[in-house]
Amino acid sequence: MDLTTCRTTCYIHGMLKTYLYVPEELDKRIQTTAKAQSKSKAEVMRQALEKGITSIQQQGTASAYVLLKIAQLGKKYKVKGPKDAVERFDEYLYDKDWNT
Repeated sequence: MDLTTCRTTCYIHGMLKTYLYVPEELDKRIQTTAKAQSKSKAEVMRQALEKGITSIQQQGTASAYVLLKIAQLGKKYKVKGPKDAVERFDEYLYDKDWNT
């Protein structure tokens, strides 16, 4: 697999120049996209990185948000769990007989 090599070198107009290893197939896709959108490869990569980072950041907080909502519902409806839930957490979570 051929990779395009990159390394961090300097700041230019508020941007950090960074070299990045990119598989050859991905580089071809970047070139094709850049040409189709009349943009530079750098601009296409910046946009892809921005969207990717945003998506990854949202994934990390989505599960925490869902857990918080579940806890709020439990509190609102006064749901009670087993008193030994902490001690037997794995058993309650993974025991097939208990979950069915």
